[in-house]
Amino acid sequence: MSAPFEERSGVVPCGTPWGRWYQTLEEVFIEVQVPPGTRAKDVSCSLQSRRVALSVYGREVLQGKLFDSTIADEGTWTLEDRKLIRIVLMKTNRDAGNCWTSLLENEYAADPWVQDQMQRKLTLERFQRENPGFDFSGAEISGNYSKGGPDFSSLEK
Repeated sequence: MSAPFEERSGVVPCGTPWGRWYQTLEEVFIEVQVPPGTRAKDVSCSLQSRRVALSVYGREVLQGKLFDSTIADEGTWTLEDRKLIRIVLMKTNRDAGNCWTSLLENEYAADPWVQDQMQRKLTLERFQRENPGFDFSGAEISGNYSKGGPDFSSLEK
């Protein structure tokens, strides 16, 4: 079995002061760099449908209202190698037109070029799902790809 599309095609990250965030059609990933040797008991993380809060050693790292809603019960966080916290949020709206332009409502916005690249990637990911026999991981896209690109669902097969 081949690797998932996002692994083959890479990610389009948005850098932040604490790390980075990126997205696929279904998920939003948040990666936070923490001091080496951090233990899980040093971390406080609250994941709700529209809110996230993360503190390390009692200091707030990230807190606020998410750009869009997520499925709270499916959100997870892990501490990797005692130096990286990875938060995975499952989007409620999972179509290619739902490209988050920022992580929080008024913070950590992707610059216009990164937003463009994120939207292109989500559109290609949508094409991959609609056409599983083809490999779009190295494809380039131009033209109308905003809001998930053109809708070919009404065409006869």
